[in-house]
Amino acid sequence: MSIFNIITVLIILSAVFAFINTRFLKLPFTIGLMIIAIIFTVGISILGHFNHYVLDEAKLMIQSVDFETALLDIMLSFLLFAGALHTKLESLKKQKGPIALFATIGVVLSTFLIGTMMYYLFMAFSYPINYIYCLLFGALISPTDPIAVLGILKDANAPKKLETKIVGESLFNDGVGVVVFIVLFKIAQQGLEAMSFADVSLLFVTEVAGGMILGLSAGWGAFRLMKVIDNYETEVIITLALVMGISALAHYLHVSGPLAVVVAGIFLGNKAPKIAWSANTHTYVDKFWELIDVLLNAVLFVLIGLELLVVTMNGKYLLFGLIAIPLALLARFIALSGPVAIFKSKLDFIPKTNLIMTWGGIRGGISIALALSLEPQMGRELFLTITYVIVVFSIIIQGLTIGSLVKRVLKNS
Repeated sequence: MSIFNIITVLIILSAVFAFINTRFLKLPFTIGLMIIAIIFTVGISILGHFNHYVLDEAKLMIQSVDFETALLDIMLSFLLFAGALHTKLESLKKQKGPIALFATIGVVLSTFLIGTMMYYLFMAFSYPINYIYCLLFGALISPTDPIAVLGILKDANAPKKLETKIVGESLFNDGVGVVVFIVLFKIAQQGLEAMSFADVSLLFVTEVAGGMILGLSAGWGAFRLMKVIDNYETEVIITLALVMGISALAHYLHVSGPLAVVVAGIFLGNKAPKIAWSANTHTYVDKFWELIDVLLNAVLFVLIGLELLVVTMNGKYLLFGLIAIPLALLARFIALSGPVAIFKSKLDFIPKTNLIMTWGGIRGGISIALALSLEPQMGRELFLTITYVIVVFSIIIQGLTIGSLVKRVLKNS
C-alpha cells in the first residue's frame, strides 16, 4: 500500500471515529478516538477468524506504518509546537523551579525506579532480563506525553496553576526523557565500559542545551522576519517552515528536536503577539496550529488503537503489563515527591498536588514509539506489550477520571 493510500485510510478512519465520538459517545476527543479505534481493531480481529484476508490486509497496513518515524520524526514537532505556542511564559516562570525538577531529576529518578522494580519483577517470575534493558523501559515509560495531557486537561477543568505544572512538565520531560533513552540505548548497544561518565554527561548536555539554544535562535530568527512584514499567509508559512527546519537541523546537529521546538514555540507564542503579529495574523496563526493539533491528534490516537493488531498478545507479557501499571504510578509518585516537598511552602500548591500530578501524568504515543525502536535482543516484543498495556490504561482510565479526581480534591480542601 502506497504512503498516500495509508494516509488516506488513516484520515478517513479519523474522520469517521471523530464523528461517532462527537455525535454519540461525547468523550474527550483523544480518549474517544482511541477507544473507538480499539473496538474497531478488535472487530477486525474477530472478523479475521472468518475471513483471513481482512485481518492480513489490516496487519499489513499497520506494519507498513513506521510508527516510530511517523511520530518522533514528523508528528511530534508539530504537536509540541502547537502546544508550546499557547503556553504562557508568565505562568511558566512562576512554576519554573518545580517544572525544571519534575522534567529532569524526576524523569531520571523515575527511570531508575521503574527499571529496578521491573528487573526484580522479572527475576521473581524466573524471567531474567538484562538490567540495562529494564532501564531502557524505565526511560521510555517515565515521560508523560504532552500530546495526551494537553488534550485531556482541556476537558478536566483543572486549576490554571496545576495545569501549568502538568503541561509545563510534560512539554519538557518529553524531550529530556527521549535524551535519557538515547543515552541508555547507546550504553546498551556499546556496553558501559565503552562509554565513560564524561561521554554520557557530554551527550546529555549537548542534546539538552543544544536543543534549547537551537530553539531560541530559530524562534528569534522567525520573530525578526515576521516583525518586518504584515501578511498573515506569509507568517503562517514561516511558522510552518520554522518547525520543519528545526526538526531537520536538530537531527543533523544531534541535539534534541523536541526541546528545540518547545523553546521556539514558547518564545514565539509569547513575543510575537505583542510585537510582530497583527490581530489578524494572530488569529490565523492560532487557528492554523489549532487545526494541525486536532488533525494530528486524531491520526495519532487512531494509530495507537490500531497498533493493537501488531502487539504480541502473550499471557505472561500481559500479566507483566498489568503489574507494571501500579509500579509505574508508584515510581512517578516517589519521583515527584521531592520537588513537591521542596516548593510546597514557597509556591501556592493545591492540596494533594503530588497525587493529582501522578494520576494526571498520561503516557501516550511517545512511549510506544520508543518501545518500537528497541532492538529484538533488548526484549522489544515484551516491552512493547507492557508499554501498550500501560498506555491504554493511562489514556482511558486515568484520562477519564482525572477530572473527577481534581473536583473531589478541590471540594474536600
